Amino acid sequence: MVLCRPSVYEELSAPFVKKFNEFIHQNSDFKIFMHCCGSIKPLIPILIDSGVDILNPVQISADNMNASNLKIEFGEKITFWGGGCDTQNVLNQGTLEDIARNVQKNIDIFKNKSGFVFNPVHNIMGDISPEKIITLFDTAYENSFI
Repeated sequence: MVLCRPSVYEELSAPFVKKFNEFIHQNSDFKIFMHCCGSIKPLIPILIDSGVDILNPVQISADNMNASNLKIEFGEKITFWGGGCDTQNVLNQGTLEDIARNVQKNIDIFKNKSGFVFNPVHNIMGDISPEKIITLFDTAYENSFI
C-alpha cells in the first residue's frame, strides 16, 4: 500500500519538515527521529535532505529494504535504529540458531562505520518464547562490540 508518491511528499511535506528540523538543529542538540515503516527506500534521500538523523524501524523484510544495500547507500548519512532481527519471519518462525544468525548478520552489516542502534524490526509479540528473546538479546550483546 502506498500512501503517497515520494515526489508528492518531497513537494508538499518535505519543505515544512526541513524547516522544522533546521530550527531544531539550530536551537538544540536534539536528533530528529523519524518513524516510517515498510518499503521506504525512495523516501530515505528526501528524509536525509530534510534533516532527519535517525530512521526507525528499518523493515528489512520489506521490498527494496535489503540491509546491505541500505547501509552502503545511506549508512554514512543517517542512523539506523532497528533492523537488528526480522520479527515478522525469523523471530516468530525460526529456530534459536536462525535467530542468532539473523541478529549477527544484521549487526555486522549495520554497525560498520556509522550509527546503528540495535533494535528488532518491530515489537516482539506476546507469543514469542522467552528462549527466543534471550537468544536475540544475548546474540546482540555478544556482537555489539567493534
